[in-house]
Order: sequence, then structure tokens, then C-alpha cells
Amino acid sequence: MDLTIGVLALQGDVREHLLALAELGVLARPVRRADELESVHALVVPGGESTTMSKLSVDFGLLEPIRKRIAEGMPAYGSCAGMIMLGASVLDGRPDQQTFGGIDMVVRRNAFGRQVDSFETDVVLTGIEGRPFRTVFIRAPWAEEVGPQVEVLGRIEGGPADGRIVAVRQGRVMATAFHPEVTGDLRVHEAFVDLARGVLIGSADE
Repeated sequence: MDLTIGVLALQGDVREHLLALAELGVLARPVRRADELESVHALVVPGGESTTMSKLSVDFGLLEPIRKRIAEGMPAYGSCAGMIMLGASVLDGRPDQQTFGGIDMVVRRNAFGRQVDSFETDVVLTGIEGRPFRTVFIRAPWAEEVGPQVEVLGRIEGGPADGRIVAVRQGRVMATAFHPEVTGDLRVHEAFVDLARGVLIGSADE
């Protein structure tokens, strides 16, 4: 069975994620409707604007279907705003902002500041072999708190944000506060593809 990964295409860095997945030889397609969600085995939630993404997911009838698929075990990966959308709750968000859930964490929106405070730094990522990952933070969040089932994959080292959590995984759901889709380094996407493929193979063997 061929793995198909969807990229939530309501708003944000959709094209960049589709291209990264295509470079890895994975069939990737945009997801804008509930029937398109049903045709994929895993989902990427891109960077963008989390409050807009939350509103549009309701308007397009995707909020509950995505919540249900994730709760049932669909692999998911979120970058930046996608990390916010995969959290259990959001700090500094709109009062009506909703998330898909999947990771037991409290996410602080725009934790690193405004657009002008965007920066790059190296982060060592657990489970990612090779050199530290060159990360790009653009109005990025961080995980303020994580539950006992959450594996912390990466933290900021040094500076005023030293120790802040910027990469996590809980079961089949991964999230990063940074944007690997804009760096040309495919190792985070590759790790997610491996995760999703393992789940697909496991389900085929049942």
C-alpha cells in the first residue's frame, strides 16, 4: 500500500511542505475538505497563522474530522502554527481559538516575539542523526508545559530562551516550533514519513 500524506491547505506554508514530501518520494496532496482528509494516511499541519487556521478549519468542516482522525491514531506533524494547532491548549491566543489536539502540551503563541524578532539557530534533535538542525523561527511558539507522555525532542540552547521546548512527540504526533520546510534539510520530514510508513505497515499487517 502506497503512503499518502496530506497537507492541510487552508492557509500557510502548504506548497513548501508538499515539495519537501515530494522530494522524499512520497505521494502528497493538499487537504481542504473532509473527503480529502479521508483519502490520506497522515497529515501535516503547516506554519501560518493559527487563529486563521482555527477559524477556517471550522468554516471548512475540518475541525472535528481532524480531531477524530488524530484521536483514532492518524499520524500528524505540525510546524510553527501547526504546533499550536496540535496542542491541548494555547496561551495568548484568541478566546475562541480551537485546536486539533494530539499532544498533551500547553503552547505559547508568538512566544519568541513579533516578525521582526525572527531568527535562526542550531538545535540538537533527539532521533535526528547527523549535525544539529539549522532552525528558522518566525513568530514562533514554544511548548510552555508538556504532559508525562510527551517526549521532548529539542530545546533552545543559550540566550534568553535557553531551555525552551521547540520540538516534541507524543505517540504518532510530532510538532516543531520552527519551519523545516524552508531550510532544504529534509530530516524532520523524513522522520515523520518513517513514522507514518511504520503505522501504515503495521495496520496492513493486522
